[in-house]
Amino acid sequence: MHRVERVLASRTVAAPDDPILRPLTHLHGARHHVAPTDRLRAIRRGAHALRERLLSAPPVRFFRSFDLVRVPYPTKYALREACGLPVPYVHILNRLFVVQFDTPAGIKTLLGEPLDRLANAKTPFFARLAAPMGGADGAIARRVWPPLGDVVEILDGLGIAPGDVDYITYDHLHTQDLRRWLGSHDREAYFPNAKLLVMRQEWASCHGLLPTQAQWYCPGGTDGIPDHRVIALDGDVSLGESVALVHTPGHTEGNHSLVVRTPEGLFVSSENGVAAECYAPLHSRIPGVASWARRTGSEVVLNGNTLEGSVDQYLSMVLEKELAGPSQRNPDFPNVAPSSELCAHWLSPGLGPTFCVGALAFGEPHGSLVRD
Repeated sequence: MHRVERVLASRTVAAPDDPILRPLTHLHGARHHVAPTDRLRAIRRGAHALRERLLSAPPVRFFRSFDLVRVPYPTKYALREACGLPVPYVHILNRLFVVQFDTPAGIKTLLGEPLDRLANAKTPFFARLAAPMGGADGAIARRVWPPLGDVVEILDGLGIAPGDVDYITYDHLHTQDLRRWLGSHDREAYFPNAKLLVMRQEWASCHGLLPTQAQWYCPGGTDGIPDHRVIALDGDVSLGESVALVHTPGHTEGNHSLVVRTPEGLFVSSENGVAAECYAPLHSRIPGVASWARRTGSEVVLNGNTLEGSVDQYLSMVLEKELAGPSQRNPDFPNVAPSSELCAHWLSPGLGPTFCVGALAFGEPHGSLVRD
C-alpha cells in the first residue's frame, strides 16, 4: 500500500450516515470531459442548478465574519502576471466565519477558517518572512501587522461556548495548525464536540507533501488528531438545507468552497481568488489587471503559490462566481467573500481592492452562553 493510502486508511473516517451531511450531485461528472471548454460548459450548468437548489432554502440563522490578522503575501502569487505594479507584496486579511443553521437535529454551529495565529506562524514560508522582524510575535511584526481578532474571544463575545461548536472547516489546510482546536497526543481539544470537515484529497495531501507544497503547511499541524474528529468528504455536500461545501480544486487539489444562503443570496468563500475582482477582472482598477484580462481573454485571476492545478483552478473560480451570482453590494462583482481577502496597506501602495466585501453580519447568534 502506498504511503498516502496508508495514511488515509489510518487517519480518516467515512462521512457518517447523518441527515446533516447529504451529498450534492449537481456537478457530478462535470470535470470528466476531455476538452477543458466542455468541462467549463458543464460546470456552468451544474453551478446554475446548484445555485437554484440553495436559493430555494431559507437563510441561515446566523452568519458573521470577523477579521483575525492581516499578513503580507507575494504579489506574484496573489495576482500572478496580471498586476502592472512593481510592488513585491500585497496584503490579505484572514477572516473567521461563524455560521449557524437549522437541521433535523436542531441548530448546528460551523466555524470557517478558525486560525491559531502563533502556531500557524511556524509555517515555513511565513516563518522565514517574519524572522528578520523577530518572528510573528516580535515587536516590529506586531506594530506593522497587529492581531485584529482572537477566535476564543470572538466566540465568547457571541455567547457561543466551546462545546456549542459542531464543525470546523477550512477551504484548504495551508498554514493551519489544528491541534489546539481538535486535540492531540498531549492536549485536550478546545472544541470538545467539533468535527473537522475536509476533502479526503486535502487530508491525504497534508500527510504526503512534496517540497513545493510543504512550504505552505504548518509542520505537525495535524499530528495526533484523533480519527473520530475527522470527517473526510469525497465530494460536494450540504449541511442542512442552507449551507454547502463544494469541492473546488485548484489552489490545492483538495480545496473546497463554503457556500452560505443569506438574505443577500449565496456567499461563496475560498482562497482560489484573493479579491472579488479576481472573479471579475475587467472591473478592476488595480493597474494592469483589466488590460491583462482583455489581452488574454481570461475571466478570472488565479491565486497561485503552489499551482497544484491551474486548469482546475480556473474552472473552480468560474464555478464559484456562477454559484455566487452578482453581489447586491456591487453588482459589477460576484458574491464571493474570499477567506483571505485583499486589503489596503501602506506597505502595498496602489494594491488595495477595487471592491471590498468587508464584514458580513446576518441574524443573531444562538449559544449556551447567550443571555436573554
